[in-house]
Amino acid sequence: MSLDNQVWQLLGEIEQLMQEQALWGSCAPELSVFESSEPFCIDTMSPEEWLQWVFIPRMRALVEGHNPLPTRIAIAPYFEEAFNLRAENHQSLIDALHQIDRLLNKDTL
Repeated sequence: MSLDNQVWQLLGEIEQLMQEQALWGSCAPELSVFESSEPFCIDTMSPEEWLQWVFIPRMRALVEGHNPLPTRIAIAPYFEEAFNLRAENHQSLIDALHQIDRLLNKDTL
């Protein structure tokens, strides 16, 4: 399976897990929250909002446009920390995020 197909499949899995874990929102946030210059829009969005409204759409756009995918990525550690204090169990989502991190990280020699 091509890298694009693997990424596409993982993005679908992440979306499904977010829906199952009641993390998927039905309404997009205000446009102003997208203007953040902070990593993960940490000052304007919740982690799940960033995942739903920034990461997934941007990655899907890269795949659909046959554009190069990032080769250095580390989003799972952020979500491990963000979900650490929550009572809900989001381990399956974090595992899927680790998978996408591993898939996209390429060693540069």
